[in-house]
This record gives sequence, C-alpha cells and structure tokens, in this order.
Amino acid sequence: MKDQFFADYLERLENLQHRLHKEVPDLSAETMDWSPGPAMNPKMNSVAVLLAHITGVLHEGIAIALDQPPGRVREQEFQTRGVPGAEMLRRLDAVLDYARGALPRLGLDDLDQARKDEDGTVTCGWALLHALEHAYLHLGHLQLTCQMWRQREK
Repeated sequence: MKDQFFADYLERLENLQHRLHKEVPDLSAETMDWSPGPAMNPKMNSVAVLLAHITGVLHEGIAIALDQPPGRVREQEFQTRGVPGAEMLRRLDAVLDYARGALPRLGLDDLDQARKDEDGTVTCGWALLHALEHAYLHLGHLQLTCQMWRQREK
C-alpha cells in the first residue's frame, strides 16, 4: 500500500475482523438471534443484528470514500434473523476483501475530498474513520451481548 494511513486503516479493520472471529465463530442461529431485551431493554440488538450492522457500516464507509453509491439498506440490518455465526462472519470477511481491493486505489490527497452520504457532504477521510469508529463501538455491544448470553447459560 502506497500510504501508511491506509495500511494502518487496513490493520485496524483486520484487528476488528480477528476480534469478531474470536467472539462469534460457532454461534448457532438461535444464539445469534438472542437479545438481552425486552426484560432489560427492548432496544438491545442481537449478535446477528450487530454483526450485520457492522458489516453494513464498513461497506458503506469504504464505498463513500471511493465516491461510489453504498447500496446499503440500513433497516434490513436490524431485521437479520436465522443466520448462523459462520455465515455472518463470511459476510464480514467479504467486506474486508472489498477493503483490501479498495484502499490501494485511494491516496492521501483523497482524504479531504468531498463525498456524498445520506446526510449530505462529508470527506473521504471522515467516511473511513466514522465507519471504523462506529464498527468498534458495536464490537463492544456485541461482546457485552455475548457475555450476557454466556452468563445466562450458567
């Protein structure tokens, strides 16, 4: 990769991928669909929803950075059900492959270039960093949900 920023960005994506693979690898569809709500909070998302959302956010951020339409239907991510962990991780891995192909096409000069997102205009750099930040936030939510599931089993 020609610029260290993009190599570092990819390294952070791969770290996220590794952490999700560590957390989710063999979860059944039932486990993936479990939510600690409504008893605790009806708006708490399942692992499947969180992983679908992380995948969507990352793909969208990279597409926006490339100045391409993201093709994301955010609402569908929150309807994800009945998908085993292995399949959800395969979808995440496909986004990482997309990033590996996309990031070398960008240079440091692109980072301050204007891009369109659903809310208006952002920079290429903002799109990439927002996606990464948002994905790591939801990694924490996913980890907490998995911890609650495992405590429930004891």
